[in-house]
Amino acid sequence: MAESVLGRGLAGQRRESLEIFTKVFWPTGPKGPNDKGLGRKHIMESAHASLKRLGTDYIDLYQAHRFDHTVPLEETMTAFADLVRQGKVLYIGVSEWSAEQIARGAALARELKIPFISNQPQYNMLWRVIEEQVVPTCEREGLSQIVWSPIAQGVLTGKYKPGQPLPAGSRATDEKGGAQMVQRYLRDEVLTRVQKLQPLAEQAGLTMAQLAVAWVLQNDNVASAIIGASRPEQVQENVKASGVKLDDDLMRAIDEVLGDVVERDPGLTKSPVL
Repeated sequence: MAESVLGRGLAGQRRESLEIFTKVFWPTGPKGPNDKGLGRKHIMESAHASLKRLGTDYIDLYQAHRFDHTVPLEETMTAFADLVRQGKVLYIGVSEWSAEQIARGAALARELKIPFISNQPQYNMLWRVIEEQVVPTCEREGLSQIVWSPIAQGVLTGKYKPGQPLPAGSRATDEKGGAQMVQRYLRDEVLTRVQKLQPLAEQAGLTMAQLAVAWVLQNDNVASAIIGASRPEQVQENVKASGVKLDDDLMRAIDEVLGDVVERDPGLTKSPVL
């Protein structure tokens, strides 16, 4: 659905001025054995279906949206290489792969001579599981991060208050729109610490959301942050975080405020077994 909407929205635009990213992994179609994962058949059919929905003849960045434990990595990377050589994909990326998986993929990409350039992990002030292993591995292998959830599903905006009901219409109340993802952050100890970020944001002349986005962009291995939004004005406000430089004292103050509610366990970067 998203690809079809995007395809219609981009109709008539100069293709060379656009960079279009999409992914492959999760089930599509009737959810048969070939409708999911990173086997060659699903990758090829998914790529062709994406091209049709997007109304284009190539994808700028095609991403493996999780690691597939049921398929040899050589099969996955060879399928990607064939798409690159056919001109249907320009660059290859992954999402939520562990450091070891990224290193294996990078080695195969070098052997196959294809451009393997990015990882798309969850990353924000509260969720830093990529810092210990994934980021150093990516720096070594020449990949950068396109991070998602920079404002922790809205928690880092400060709208969720400790001891108070969830705001009506918020993501945390939408069972079909990500409520489960927000739950890990809705402990009073986390929400209390987040409220203490407000004066730090004001000191920097930023909103809470802008502070959160600017924070992830301070990591030299982060190339871009995906800012989810439900209203145009949210996009307009959040993009103001681009180019903002947080000084070292502010970065330390953020760490002191959040303390031990920050999740850093690198073992939490895991892909499901289909």
